[in-house]
Amino acid sequence: MADRFLKRRWESTSPFSRLVSAVLAPLSWLYAAAVRMRNAAYDRGTFATHSLGRPTVSIGNLTVGGTGKTPLASWFAQQLLAAGERPAILLRGYGGDEVLVHEHLVPSALVVVGADRIASAAHARARGATVLVLDDGFQHRRAQRDADVVLVSADRYQTVRMLPAGPWREPAESLRRATHIVVTRKRTPPQGAKQVAGDVSRLAPDAKVSIVHLAPDALVRWDTGERKRLELLIGARALVICAIGDPQAFVAQLQQLGARCAARTYPDHYAFSRDDVRQLVDDSTRADFAVCTLKDAVKLGPLWPPAEQPLWYLSQRVSIEHGAESLDGLVRRLAASAHN
Repeated sequence: MADRFLKRRWESTSPFSRLVSAVLAPLSWLYAAAVRMRNAAYDRGTFATHSLGRPTVSIGNLTVGGTGKTPLASWFAQQLLAAGERPAILLRGYGGDEVLVHEHLVPSALVVVGADRIASAAHARARGATVLVLDDGFQHRRAQRDADVVLVSADRYQTVRMLPAGPWREPAESLRRATHIVVTRKRTPPQGAKQVAGDVSRLAPDAKVSIVHLAPDALVRWDTGERKRLELLIGARALVICAIGDPQAFVAQLQQLGARCAARTYPDHYAFSRDDVRQLVDDSTRADFAVCTLKDAVKLGPLWPPAEQPLWYLSQRVSIEHGAESLDGLVRRLAASAHN
């Protein structure tokens, strides 16, 4: 409940939200100071780091949720599989939904869940992993990595306000640790993403910057895998169900596709109950489509009654609009390092 309250305040410009941010500002200053002290200790070598024993890429961000870490981590695993490697995705698994999404998107990859990435890496090595992908690994500095890919959402790019007054987990200068920065966009126009890319390039001039569009691909029926063209959403009534970090971006995507949306949003990682599903099924009788994200479908799908209006999810593809050569080159280097 507190998390949801804070996220609403972060996204609002109302006088009350500004007052809440001002009240929380002293806590944010203390949090920022603690983060800087921790990072300085790692930079000096005061805190030890540990090799994971395999070529490793970390996919992370500076903010709380909503940047596209899960689809990009899956993309790296897919590319490494295509290069002949056996990748393992290591993640904490908070809420369990990202684990199910990875298993759905990359069924041939290993997915290892655990708060201790060192122990998870040992488990992955024992199962034959040749390359490791850390999902949400930027702040996990104890684990050594060969590349740090940091995601910045163009949809949620805003003035830096540290937790709890804002969504930033680290100050902007932490971008200088990144080897690669990926600006992601869902609803932001291409020019807006380019402006964000310019901003982060000035903050971290040594990092390679790419732009990725997390683009809608198709409507997929959860129970059968049937795919429908996105054009069917034009003018359609859509019951939009989402429990993700940035629900507004998902709703905006469907609106841009022409759907008339009635949204039911929940906190990130929300565990749907059977009562929730009964209410959503009832609501769906007044819509042409009940549409959610894949992250929600892996939780809702097993609870959704098969005899009712079907549940659809909006599949997305990782479309690299700028900097493909740097991301492709990183995949090649990781694959080559696995056999040196």
